[in-house]
Amino acid sequence: MKYVILVPDGAADYPQAALGGRTPLQAAHTPNMDQLARQGAGGLVDIIPPDRPPGSDVGNLEIFGYDSSVHATGRAPLEAASQGLALTDSDVVYRVNLVTCDGDTLVDYSGGHLSRDEGAALLGRVAAALDRPGRRFFAGVGYRHLLVWSDGPDALRAFPPHDIMGRSVAEHLPTGPGEEEARALMAAAGPVLAAAPENAQRRRTGKPPANAIWLWGAGRPLRLPSLAERWGLQGGVISAVDLVRGIGRAAGLEVIEVPGITGYLDTNYAGKAAYALDALQRLDLVYVHVEAPDEAGHNGDVEGKVQALEDFDRLVVGPVCAGLPALGGGRVLLVPDHRTPLQLRTHSREPVPYVLWGQGIEPMGLAAFDETSAASGSVHLARGHQMIGRLLR
Repeated sequence: MKYVILVPDGAADYPQAALGGRTPLQAAHTPNMDQLARQGAGGLVDIIPPDRPPGSDVGNLEIFGYDSSVHATGRAPLEAASQGLALTDSDVVYRVNLVTCDGDTLVDYSGGHLSRDEGAALLGRVAAALDRPGRRFFAGVGYRHLLVWSDGPDALRAFPPHDIMGRSVAEHLPTGPGEEEARALMAAAGPVLAAAPENAQRRRTGKPPANAIWLWGAGRPLRLPSLAERWGLQGGVISAVDLVRGIGRAAGLEVIEVPGITGYLDTNYAGKAAYALDALQRLDLVYVHVEAPDEAGHNGDVEGKVQALEDFDRLVVGPVCAGLPALGGGRVLLVPDHRTPLQLRTHSREPVPYVLWGQGIEPMGLAAFDETSAASGSVHLARGHQMIGRLLR
């Protein structure tokens, strides 16, 4: 049997006045997800445990089948795993966002959604100025980068920048042991970025400059028992996001490269479905993650979120489910990793809908794949990591 896990990141939401009191999942035309709900079993799952923040690291760890109360060490180590960085147990890894600040206000957590080339060039300038023995920057994708700091401060309280847009920088700087070092490093990057020709070009074309770095998501290296060890299966992961790719790599999954995937509304949805089906000819399980609904939620973009869900449904869910019979059939788990409510423009911890569909799954009468329909479902789960056992048994 083949298994597919489909994750529309941050898809669950609150009712929106702009959508006539419906959530984006209710307003979007998603016939394929709704069919899975009608033909499958599910309900609501409390995917974020009460002792963990509602982040994508926690949510995706739970979907992969790992208890985040045990295994979560921070967001940055997952991204380091994606990049294959060699880490020692004394290393602390930090997520480094290239952000836009206007005076004391953090305006944009993504530096205006930098391209891959812009982000790499800007991070390279920061690294050239600030790298030291035992402290190195590593370029990621767009605005998402990493700092590996040997014996660095690992007990800092650091705000995710997407949680504090429009708020004071000074009031949200890292606090705790080692805060002086972290703050000094962030301050030192400012002049480097201000003088960067890439930012000068962005200003000339009316785009916001990425004029600061933001350290957060720190943790020590992640060690996980593999999917093969736990379930005897070989798997792969498809995502544009280093965090998700990193969990997959740490779990022993193959990272499947798909051209044209961006993590935004313009991502190659169809490519993700095609590469997933191709990989399932030799693998047992593929984890397909789509970031676009989450990005629209962070941007407060109602129309964009609805569009992202419709594209995901039409170009990923439909083709994947249509292609499974040719592979001998299988099962699908469909679930977002958390809510990203448009009103909040950040993550929240309320339960999310999930559905199991495919061979051996008896229909339970769900009306559609959305928050309200899921509340009437028959299988409510108290923890997200319980889902994979139901999928694989």
